Amino acid sequence: MTTGTRVQWREAYLGGSPEAERRLFEKMAVQIMRTQLKNRKASGAKQIVAGFQAKGTYAVDDAELRFREDLPADLRAGFAQPGAVYRTAVRFSNAEGRILDDREPDLRGAALRVAAGPAGHHDLLMTNAPVSHARDARQFAEFAVATAGGGLGRYLGLARLMFVLGPGETVRMARNVLAGRRRIDSVATETYWSRIPITWGDELAVQYLLRPLPGPPPPAKPDGPDFLTAELGERLRGGDVRFELCVQRFRSPQETPIEDAAVDWRSDSAPPEPVATLTIRAGSCDNPVVHAMRFNPWNTTAGFRPLGNLNRVRKAAYDASAAHRDRQRWLTDVPARNRIASSAMVGIFGLVNRFRPWHRLPDSLALLNLAALRDVLRRDNLIDTEAREAPPAVRDVPVPPENQERDFRTYEGRWNDLSAPAMGAVGAAFGRNVPAVHRPDLINEPNPIEVSRQLLRRDQFRPATSLNILAATWIQFQVHDWVVHARHPLGVDDVRVPLPPGMPGWVNTPGGPLEPEMRIGGNISQGVGADGVEQLFGNVASHWWDGSEVYGTDTAKAGELRDGPKIKLTPEGYLPIDVAGAEITGFNEAWWLGLSSMHTLFAREHNVLCDQLSERNPGWADERIYQTARLIVAALIAKIHTVEWTPAILATDVLRRGMNVNWNGVPANDLLSRIGLWLTDVNALHGIPKTTPDHHTAPYSLTEDFVTVYRMHPLIPDDYAFSTPDGQTIGSRTFLDLQGGKADDELRAIGLTNVLHSFGTAHPGAITLHNYPLSLLNLEREGEIVDLSVVDLVRTRMRGVPRYNDFRAALHMPRITRWEDLSGDPETVRRLRSVYRSIDEVDTMVGLFAETPPEGFGFSDTAFRVFILMASRRLQSDRFLTADYRPEIYTQFGLDWIAETTMTDLIHRHCPELKAVLPREKNAFAPWGRSPDRER
Repeated sequence: MTTGTRVQWREAYLGGSPEAERRLFEKMAVQIMRTQLKNRKASGAKQIVAGFQAKGTYAVDDAELRFREDLPADLRAGFAQPGAVYRTAVRFSNAEGRILDDREPDLRGAALRVAAGPAGHHDLLMTNAPVSHARDARQFAEFAVATAGGGLGRYLGLARLMFVLGPGETVRMARNVLAGRRRIDSVATETYWSRIPITWGDELAVQYLLRPLPGPPPPAKPDGPDFLTAELGERLRGGDVRFELCVQRFRSPQETPIEDAAVDWRSDSAPPEPVATLTIRAGSCDNPVVHAMRFNPWNTTAGFRPLGNLNRVRKAAYDASAAHRDRQRWLTDVPARNRIASSAMVGIFGLVNRFRPWHRLPDSLALLNLAALRDVLRRDNLIDTEAREAPPAVRDVPVPPENQERDFRTYEGRWNDLSAPAMGAVGAAFGRNVPAVHRPDLINEPNPIEVSRQLLRRDQFRPATSLNILAATWIQFQVHDWVVHARHPLGVDDVRVPLPPGMPGWVNTPGGPLEPEMRIGGNISQGVGADGVEQLFGNVASHWWDGSEVYGTDTAKAGELRDGPKIKLTPEGYLPIDVAGAEITGFNEAWWLGLSSMHTLFAREHNVLCDQLSERNPGWADERIYQTARLIVAALIAKIHTVEWTPAILATDVLRRGMNVNWNGVPANDLLSRIGLWLTDVNALHGIPKTTPDHHTAPYSLTEDFVTVYRMHPLIPDDYAFSTPDGQTIGSRTFLDLQGGKADDELRAIGLTNVLHSFGTAHPGAITLHNYPLSLLNLEREGEIVDLSVVDLVRTRMRGVPRYNDFRAALHMPRITRWEDLSGDPETVRRLRSVYRSIDEVDTMVGLFAETPPEGFGFSDTAFRVFILMASRRLQSDRFLTADYRPEIYTQFGLDWIAETTMTDLIHRHCPELKAVLPREKNAFAPWGRSPDRER
């Protein structure tokens, strides 16, 4: 609603609200991108062209827009001032989304970009038909999709439109378009109408038009597929080409509706009012720079804001079309056979899984079952929480990314998606995989301290015998790159957990008094989402897989870590330490020896890469060497996690095959799988790095649910034994001996080689109940003392992650109805009953730990649902792991380095003494040898 004493016009939002309309527009923008794909196929072109006005006929950058000296007082607003003169870019075009012969009938368009100096730029878009064929945004998008591609497909599309919009509207729209599509003799003699209104100052709503003024005599009539270009060029050789810019005022909701663009605003009683003259100077040549401009009516200022839903959709649709054309946004072309087969698989396996879970099927069927599950999860379980712009806002002309931003990762994660620079960047909100359930009244129900005492804390060490401790250190190393919630220091907005009866008190700060409650530093909220309920929390790290734990999340931090192109290391190859004794690296919170070893290993790898790149490219500057090495290291980390760590913790042939397909594609000799993927998902045949980015149903982000399923603290042992590769005993340590400021001293004293050997030959803890490390139940960190198990429970509750049964249901899994279905251990069942009033109150983390995993799995099938969705998403959404995973960005040397390096190779490179105990063909995250029997 717009107010003002003279304003009688108003806007109404499709769907009933700006946010509902925005969601509709996002879907419509994707529809426009589909029309571009159809048009490309129909024309046989290799490249995507504009969704509309694909063929430019003439463009200049030095035209002049001069406002009248006698401009009426009520039309004087913003840049529209008497006598004001502005340099203006002008582009004429055909209207089709295909490159057509100028002799074919078509609508024609004119676009102006007025450079108004401090008053900003103003894009004015017009067509040589006075009224739109589409009444609103929905008709606009549906008609564009229906008629894309031409030929028989266009007629079939129109037939389908009969059912979508109704016969009457379909016929009206088709007649309107046919009437407007005609051959013209010159773009200089046409009148062009905006057809959709804008504001003009604070109170007026107007449509605008360009009508030709007398000019030089027409040249001899040229011919040929590009005759309109030639004709205007010849005309300009004879003199200026001039147009008159006019406005038509809003009169009433009936005569001049804002939201119905199919109503003609022209009236004999209200003729157009001239406001300015556009002059294209004699001799102006066709300018390719202007042809490359991306015009959008929202490139303007608040005083000239586009009005009506058909204008509002143009911001999203035109931006999507332009980004698609410029390879800044992608749409995966899914063949019809894949859509049909995928839909069939979802139905078939949905029925099969009622009786038999995926992991009890033969391997080939299990793989197909997982593909069907992932399709369902991509459709239903990617929820965008970020507060988006609704309704659209005006802007200046968007600034394209600089070469550095296009070719290399930014520290903050900006510009990974070139069409949405802030997507996934530092500070972007965590999304959701399941709808949030915010219940402040249940934050302390049941008491999380009691939950921890009864169900989480380690009573005896339960080893994960298929893994070694390197697997535990690795996942913590990764999580610090992926997800970090900002939190207040203790004493500011604390979360207060009352102590259960019988507990005498809790010391919340080192040397502090006993208190009757446990206090936890509260997470810093970004506020409430668009629905008025969702609590938004931003990520301190970027959401991308970019090695930020090694390199830092901002330019200043990264600069502190560098020495030319290399990462600073001591002469002995260790990370330097600061004055407080902490190792200097990208992210060093929750620090211990395991993290120290991983950070040191990859810092050394970065420096080796710098030497290799410098040797092969002697003319490169330090910055290019550094950034290229950084790209290679980040991709290497992603590959190791995908094809080595994951098959180690999910030790089944199905997952080994599936994760290798994710990265490498289907082996050439696996004909059955190749046929299956050709039928069901042809884009997966060659591996995600050979595809283009795809965010599926929501902008990319990591999620609160992802954070929850990666709470894997039981992996951490409390006790450690260290030895050399030749069997000499070094000594034993507890976790507390290895954490915080002690980690660096221990790494240097023991040595990286011996630490890796000791971790590689010992087991981590199993991810199960009664196995939460005792060392983490009274842990001093950053000026507070925490019980990390309680922190994990409370954080999950406060962030709105549903309780376990609701979590399962939202992931399309059956609810648990019997305590015995959650655990086969009678004592655990007894404790669950005593702690929780009902099975529906069970905490998600407790349920995930209690569940019996599929055979070979290191974590539960419920957690695995989030994993299969997000594991491929972290790769598939990332430009640097898809469209830009290519030699021009990484160098061929870099791609080969990634392909040929395993975690085992990396360990051998930096600790060659381990070659004798770690064979090259062995997975570095599986036990290297028999773990010594130890009481823990």
